[in-house]
Amino acid sequence: MTNRRQISLLGAAALALFAVTGCSSDDDNPVSPGTPAAQARVMAVHASPDAPAVDLLVDGTIAGTALAFPNSTPYLSVTSGTRNVKVNVTGTATTVINADLALSANTNYSVFATDSVASIGALVLTDDLTAPAAGKAHVRFVHLSPNAPAVDVAVQGGAVLFANRSFKEFAPFTPVDAGTYNLEVRLAGSSTVVLPLNGIVLQAGKIYTVFAKGFVGGAAAQALGAQIIVNN
Repeated sequence: MTNRRQISLLGAAALALFAVTGCSSDDDNPVSPGTPAAQARVMAVHASPDAPAVDLLVDGTIAGTALAFPNSTPYLSVTSGTRNVKVNVTGTATTVINADLALSANTNYSVFATDSVASIGALVLTDDLTAPAAGKAHVRFVHLSPNAPAVDVAVQGGAVLFANRSFKEFAPFTPVDAGTYNLEVRLAGSSTVVLPLNGIVLQAGKIYTVFAKGFVGGAAAQALGAQIIVNN
């Protein structure tokens, strides 16, 4: 069974648009690249294909600028507690989201801004960053192409690794042998390849997220594709 947990646009989509700046870890500077006690760690991913780039303010302080699709941040250490988050269109004072967020300590999260801009929302995943066994990597798949059907992810011409994932569904981190893989995204339950993923290098000891991005029939930056994030 797939796991899926969504939170409201007002809260999570704001958090999903973090970008990095160096700040101290006290309450006056709530976003920090370090890992002090009583912190949540959050990776933000801009996965909304037609949404503009944004700037982020946390408790009135600029925390990042110009985060654009399909980029992501490193994990950010954010002081636990209630934080006020504003999201502005990049380079303007136009606030599109204004929310107070309650953040828990000592947990790793990935927060994805998802869907088309007209329906933008967020998907929040808890990240298990337990080190892989010797010779192994961990990989998960997240389906974030708004108009793509359910898909399987398979070794080219071979076994299915992640089966029947629909939009906003994901497969948990799964151990695989380290190596270089030719993968393919297929229509679920069929041999029809909709997206080849050749030369995917998975290093021993590393943890990866692969997400489907863009639109079926999209052009240029909004075309159907895949993005790989290294989680450790």
